[in-house]
Amino acid sequence: MPSSFTQQLRNSAAEQWDREQAHPFVTGLGDGTLPLPTFRYYMQQDYVFLVGYCRAVALVAAKAERLDEMAWFARLLDETLNTEMSLHVSFCADFGISKDELLSTAPSPTTTAYVDHLVTTAYSGTAPEATMALLPCAWGYAEIGRILSDAGAPESQPLYGRWIEMYADPEFAALAEWLRAYIDRSADGTGEAGRRRLVDIFEVSTRYEYMFWDAAYRLEG
Repeated sequence: MPSSFTQQLRNSAAEQWDREQAHPFVTGLGDGTLPLPTFRYYMQQDYVFLVGYCRAVALVAAKAERLDEMAWFARLLDETLNTEMSLHVSFCADFGISKDELLSTAPSPTTTAYVDHLVTTAYSGTAPEATMALLPCAWGYAEIGRILSDAGAPESQPLYGRWIEMYADPEFAALAEWLRAYIDRSADGTGEAGRRRLVDIFEVSTRYEYMFWDAAYRLEG
């Protein structure tokens, strides 16, 4: 049975995804050695990123052609905006980061560039193109969560263990699977130029995923 369109993309990007999963930020989360100030920086930037992510999802919901797809993206927006971000605020409080600090966080250059990519693609592109921009984040985090969970949560840093459990949750993996299935269906109905556009967007978002981890590790100013 031939691989799906998204699986072919994942296979072609295997080296880049391996590099991301082996980044010292990710491995430091897994073994508990990541310095807390580095994780604090990441959590603050991730909050800023989630705001932009929600804007992109809202645009996808408006552009989706089928009502059931529109409803799914609307639920994703609601869950991210009103549940995940509230959990993020609560989780940050455990690290001593107040909500006011989160709201006043200035985006790093990498966060700004990544969010601009998501929102611009969602604004100017089709719903499948916008979804493709979002996919490497959801899919990549599901993979990282599973890998780190399978290796065992770090006993020395239980807060990192909570982060790992969140992204190792089967519901999070199911989110990535739904996005993949939606893109695979959409890719079947587009021409060569349309598929090439989807490939380009996937590659750009994949690079930004690595850059986001790396910027946090470097405490990018």
